[in-house]
Amino acid sequence: MQTSIQDKYLKVQVETASPGELTLLLYQELVRTLYKARQLGAQGEWFNSVEPLHKGRDILFELMSTLDMKYDLSNDLYELYSFYAQCIATVIIKHDGDLLDEVLDFAKGMLDTWKQVLQIVKSGNTL
Repeated sequence: MQTSIQDKYLKVQVETASPGELTLLLYQELVRTLYKARQLGAQGEWFNSVEPLHKGRDILFELMSTLDMKYDLSNDLYELYSFYAQCIATVIIKHDGDLLDEVLDFAKGMLDTWKQVLQIVKSGNTL
């Protein structure tokens, strides 16, 4: 029952979000799924961590697909997302918790940065 309510809330949230807010939701979900994978890995349940790790890769691929490649920054982000997607593949194969921590640090940094960007945009200030 609780999951159904959460799913409905998320559906409304996604349907009413601006492109910037959608990106924020993707970063939030990336961090959440990587945390879940990290917890499972720390408990020695690497087999069960594969699903959230694949979900994390899927989120990175989604972020890659949203980039407008006419900007230099988009090219740089594409390379970063690609690199970290490959890191996740390595984590899946080698069960490397340290590498997963690096990916998680990247995701948390991007989430924090994106929150700041949205605050600046909402306040009407320029970057």
